[in-house]
Amino acid sequence: MEQLLRSLFLSLAKNRTINEWAKRYGLRMGAQRFVAGETIEQAIDVIRSLNRQGMAATLDHLGEFVRDESEANEAADFCIKTLTAIHESNVQASLSLKMTQMGLDIRRGLCLTNMRRILETARQFDLLVTIDMEDYSHCQITLDIFRELRKEYNNLGTVIQAYLHRSLEDVILLNQSPSQHLRIVKGAYKESPAVAYADKADVDANYVKLVEAQLLGSGFTATATHDERIIHTVKQFIEKHGIAKQNYEFQMLYGIRTNLQSTLVDEGHPVRIYVPYGNDWYGYFMRRLAERPANVGFVVRGMFR
Repeated sequence: MEQLLRSLFLSLAKNRTINEWAKRYGLRMGAQRFVAGETIEQAIDVIRSLNRQGMAATLDHLGEFVRDESEANEAADFCIKTLTAIHESNVQASLSLKMTQMGLDIRRGLCLTNMRRILETARQFDLLVTIDMEDYSHCQITLDIFRELRKEYNNLGTVIQAYLHRSLEDVILLNQSPSQHLRIVKGAYKESPAVAYADKADVDANYVKLVEAQLLGSGFTATATHDERIIHTVKQFIEKHGIAKQNYEFQMLYGIRTNLQSTLVDEGHPVRIYVPYGNDWYGYFMRRLAERPANVGFVVRGMFR
């Protein structure tokens, strides 16, 4: 049943009609548990609260289904506004984005132009930008553009997904260049067994391999998971190899496992929370439900409220 629900939610995440309806309906159906608000002001208030608890944040202005150049440019403008708000509010935060929002599916050159606009602003404010990884069809081009932009900008990181067969090789290849900033995640898209591990145990085992390989490299490692067993394994590896705190952090999603987030802070580990905001929240929300179908209870309660 859980696998059926996962497939259902991932399919719903791609539905443009429901996405447009959700924009009009607003942040309800339980989505406010996972999304910090529809405005940058609401998101900054959330980050201030997280900072007071000893946690940094990475802000993501949500967006799906960019259809033309004007929408891509508008999405890039929102990223620049987000960076400016982070700088002016002096909160401890960085920016995360998806390159399809920047126009990748429309024209590669459009995406690069928008990425350079964003990265120039981020460099001016000394802020990090992380390119989120999307589905498998975008994996190679995302890494190609990441490598191209890294030649110009040091304030850039990206994401590697543990459920893909290719990921360990990607980590090894990326670390041939110094100081790579990588966030390791399990992966939240529905992929073919030809390119992705279908069994959770295989994904978990590969996840640990990726994190350990990155921790032993010259770059920065963001361990992005809510899996306590994996977190425990990573903490032991960090202690065994004497990994300095400036070279790693644990990352978690806003609204999920808040007690575990606080425990990591109390233990002295760097923690960063992925904070999404905006009115285009539907696709993100569906993927969170797919990761843990039990969260559907929040949807039901939200609808009745």
